[in-house]
Amino acid sequence: MAALTGMTALITGASRGIGRGIARRFAAEGARLVLCASRLGAHGDLKGTLQEAVAEINDGGGEAVAIACDLADAGARADLVAQAQEALGPLDIIVNNAAAAVMQLPSQVSTAERNMMYDVNLNAPIDLAQQALPGMRERRRGWILNISSASAHQPVVPYRDSQIAAHVIAAYGSTKAALDRYTQGLAHEVAGDGVFVNTLAPENIVLTSGADYVRDIARRNPDMAEPVEVMAEAALELCCARHVGQVCYSRRLLHAVGRDVYSLDGRERLGDAFLPADLEATA
Repeated sequence: MAALTGMTALITGASRGIGRGIARRFAAEGARLVLCASRLGAHGDLKGTLQEAVAEINDGGGEAVAIACDLADAGARADLVAQAQEALGPLDIIVNNAAAAVMQLPSQVSTAERNMMYDVNLNAPIDLAQQALPGMRERRRGWILNISSASAHQPVVPYRDSQIAAHVIAAYGSTKAALDRYTQGLAHEVAGDGVFVNTLAPENIVLTSGADYVRDIARRNPDMAEPVEVMAEAALELCCARHVGQVCYSRRLLHAVGRDVYSLDGRERLGDAFLPADLEATA
């Protein structure tokens, strides 16, 4: 458990869900973490908040700090990397996990809604990468991981869950398709400088605490679900190995490289890429 010892990572959207799972897994491998979300959390109500996520890592022997930032605000994110580096030093890793989604029919999604999704899901990852790249290139070491989605592609017919679900995800998916393409171009530009840029999407919907609507879909279609540990392990692979411009999926990546899946605290081998999801899990 030392793959990220001596390294510093910035993870956005880290207060819950996939981002929080990745943060816990990275902490177990020795990374120092700057966790970002839009809000720290209200006093006295820390469940699912950035403050709780930071406390969880620090109480477990890791090192993490919190920075609240609304990534939809270009001015607010303009110095986010500088703030992170002021807190914990030069960044070795950025995980652009934060995302915004408006579930609306493609014929009806508004300009404001589209702009907001593109700002958070595409422009913010690009901005953070551009802020961090000069230092990474100078040190000839860096990893940038953008979290994408299978919704970047039109679902096959017949739709697995429902017709309306396939339609309302289109605008969000278009932002992820743009992110995938931009990632590949950037990856090939900077690979020669020792910086490795990739995108990772869940093979299936990811079960995390509080995602009851996801759990309902998974109960109807159990093979559509995957545990958060699978995504966290795949993210670790992409943030310590030399992959260039991969647009990949969690289970397929782990299977291709023969990587086992571990608990988020790194202490227990859970299985391999075929690890089933526990539909009743709350962790």
